[in-house]
Amino acid sequence: MNPQSVAAVVVFLAVYSLIITEKVHRTVAAMTGASVLLLTGIVPWSSAKGYIDLDTILLLAGMMVVVNVARDSGMFEYVAIKTAKLAGGSPIKVLLLFSGVTAVVSAFLDNVTTVLLLTPMLIYITRRMGVDPVPFLLSEVFASNIGGTATLIGDPPNIMIGSAAKLSFNDFVENMAPIALITLGVTIALIFLFYRHSFRSSSGGSVMLIDEREAIKDPALLKKSLAVLSFVIFAFFFHDLLGIEPAAVALIGASILLLWSGIPPEKALGKVEWATLFFFGGLFVLVGGLVQTGVIDRLASIVTSNVHSEAQAIVMISGFSAAASAVVDNIPFTATMIPLIKAMGAQFNTYPLWWALSLGACLGGNGTAIGASANVVVLGIAYREGIRITFKDFLKVGLVVMVSTVGVGTLLLLIRYGGLI
Repeated sequence: MNPQSVAAVVVFLAVYSLIITEKVHRTVAAMTGASVLLLTGIVPWSSAKGYIDLDTILLLAGMMVVVNVARDSGMFEYVAIKTAKLAGGSPIKVLLLFSGVTAVVSAFLDNVTTVLLLTPMLIYITRRMGVDPVPFLLSEVFASNIGGTATLIGDPPNIMIGSAAKLSFNDFVENMAPIALITLGVTIALIFLFYRHSFRSSSGGSVMLIDEREAIKDPALLKKSLAVLSFVIFAFFFHDLLGIEPAAVALIGASILLLWSGIPPEKALGKVEWATLFFFGGLFVLVGGLVQTGVIDRLASIVTSNVHSEAQAIVMISGFSAAASAVVDNIPFTATMIPLIKAMGAQFNTYPLWWALSLGACLGGNGTAIGASANVVVLGIAYREGIRITFKDFLKVGLVVMVSTVGVGTLLLLIRYGGLI
C-alpha cells in the first residue's frame, strides 16, 4: 500500500479504537479523525463533500424534528400503552410485537425513519412495565436491519443492487423475504437467550389499568402530527413517482409541522440529535478515506480473486460483505462490489451472488454499534434518555446475531443455488 493508504487505515483504526474504548465521545473521535484526513490532504475537501451523504443527514434531521414535535402531543405514549395492552402486559409479547412491526415497516420505509418513530414508544413502554429497555432496543435495531433486507426499497444497498443487476421488487421478495423472516426468528431467540432474566416485569399488569387517552397532552397537536406523519409516510412510499427525494420529504414534513403547530423552532431544533448527525458526517469522511486511497477496492479484489466455484463465491461474498459492512458504511462498499461481481459473470452465474451481496451488506450492519445508521440513531436516542448501551455491550450481542443470521442466510442460499441438495 502507498503511504496515503497506510495513513487512512491508521486513522480509521485509531478512531475505531477510541470508539470501542469510549475514551472520548464517538462524535469527537469521528470528527477528529475526519479533520486529520482533511488537514493532511488524504481526502481533499472537494472529494469529502461527495463522501458526506447529505441525503442521510438531512433525512435524519427532518425526521428528528417531526418526531420531537409529535412527541409533545403524547402520541407515542398513547401508541405505546395501546401496544402494551395488546400484548397483555407481557414483556415477551411486547418484544415479539415490536420486533415484527419494526421488521415489516423497515421493509417498506427507511430504517432510520422506522427507528425514529418506534424508539420513543419502546422506551416509554419498557419504563412503564418496569423492565430493562436494552434487550428491546437491541431487538428493534436488529429487526430494522433484517426487515430492510427483505425488499428492493428496504435498504440502500438493495436499491443499488437492483438497479445494477436489473432485479425487480418481486425478485427481492422471492429471494430475500423468506431469509429475512427466518433470520428474524433466529434473532429474537438469541435476544431471549442473552437477556432471559430481563423479561420479568415488575408492573406489566398495571399497564392494563392505564387509560391511554390520558396520555394525550395536546389533542390539536396530535391531529396535526398525525396528518403530517401520514403525508410523510405516503410520500416515502411514492417518492419515485412524485420525483421527490426522501430527505426532501422529511424536510418538507418538518417545515409544515413547525408552521402549522406554531411551536418555536428553537424548542424543536433543540431536541435534534446533533451529536449523532456530526458523528455521521465524520464517519462518512473516514470511510471516504478508505475509498479514496483504494483500500476497499484492494480488499474486495483479494477476496473475489480467490473464488473457484459458485458455492464458494456465495460464501466468500456474503461473509466478506458482512464483515466489511459491520465496520464501514455499506453504501460505498456495495458500490465497490457491484463491478467486481459483474466481472465474475464471465466465470459464474451472478444471479445468486447478488443475493449474497445483499445479505452480507444489509445484515452485516448488526455486527457493531456503528455498522448501520439505525444502530447509531437508536443508541443516540437511548443515551439522551439516560439508557447507556456501550460499544462493547452492543458488540457481544451484535456479533453473535450477525454471524448467526448471515450464516443461516448463506446456508439457505447454498441450498437453493449452491447445489447442497
